[in-house]
Amino acid sequence: MLLDAYGFGSRVHLLKLHLTGSGVQNLFTAYGDGYVAVNGRRYGESLIVLPERIIEDWGATSFADLTAAQMAALAGLDHEIVLLGTGNLLRFPRPELMRPLVQAGVGIEVMDLKAACRTYNILAAEGRRVAAALLFD
Repeated sequence: MLLDAYGFGSRVHLLKLHLTGSGVQNLFTAYGDGYVAVNGRRYGESLIVLPERIIEDWGATSFADLTAAQMAALAGLDHEIVLLGTGNLLRFPRPELMRPLVQAGVGIEVMDLKAACRTYNILAAEGRRVAAALLFD
């Protein structure tokens, strides 16, 4: 029991504001210019992060070279939403590149890389089937 300034006792109740044991395996633990860290491991090249695995050989190396085939590969991951992190700048892909995801009924959100990392952690902690496809240019 704590005493307040007037000598009265009060009980203190602690409230925990995060999930415990959500089952999420991969979370971003750091990010900065030119890198991200997933579970403490640092990456500096384009990759896809899923709660259950990491795909390092996505094939997409830069925003300018992004292809419909690479976007179709994202649609085939069987996740409900893809977060496309476009590097330090927010850039929107041409509509024809987004078509494979739209046709597959997969939600796509385009944002800069750091925002994609933050958003992924929130959605993954909620148990959502989310993928973060990150470009570093």
